[in-house]
Amino acid sequence: MIEELLKYDTQLFLFLNNLGTDSWDGFWLIVTEKWSSIPIYFILLVLIYKEFGLKATLVILVTVALMITTTDQLANLFKYGLERPRPCRVESLQDSMRFVAKGCGRFGFFSAHAASSMAAAVFLGLLLRHKYYYLPFLLLLWAVMTAYSRLYLGVHYPLDLIVGMCFGSGIGFLFYKLQALVRRKLVK
Repeated sequence: MIEELLKYDTQLFLFLNNLGTDSWDGFWLIVTEKWSSIPIYFILLVLIYKEFGLKATLVILVTVALMITTTDQLANLFKYGLERPRPCRVESLQDSMRFVAKGCGRFGFFSAHAASSMAAAVFLGLLLRHKYYYLPFLLLLWAVMTAYSRLYLGVHYPLDLIVGMCFGSGIGFLFYKLQALVRRKLVK
């Protein structure tokens, strides 16, 4: 059953990956770059500060740092525990896929990009949803685009992304609850 699932995962990867074109490569390289999200994070930080004040913002920043670290380390635990090669490392796929990324790590299950961006989207969307009702939808769109960029560039299979987004959603929700608890205790 697992072999069948991985076969379908590879077929879906090849289909979606080959939809890419040279004219869109630059866009997806920017989307996948971690530093390209800094303006989004800065705007969100300003909104958080305006909404919650300095003390709460500091609690939220520490919580987000712990959340991203947790997400990243959990992804690494899975990657090096399961050792599923990235598609760009599978020799039999080289002639039938588009490889656009600038590099290719060894293992890919599950995607830390997908997990971290989804965790941030869920956490920040829940945090700011009462004042900015549209924000959760924009953040989820951004997280899905970040995840898809990894497939487009040839470094992750669809299952890497789906599992990463699922873990990220759960972690984002748990850390949202954690920061709410800490803020209730520390910030009056």
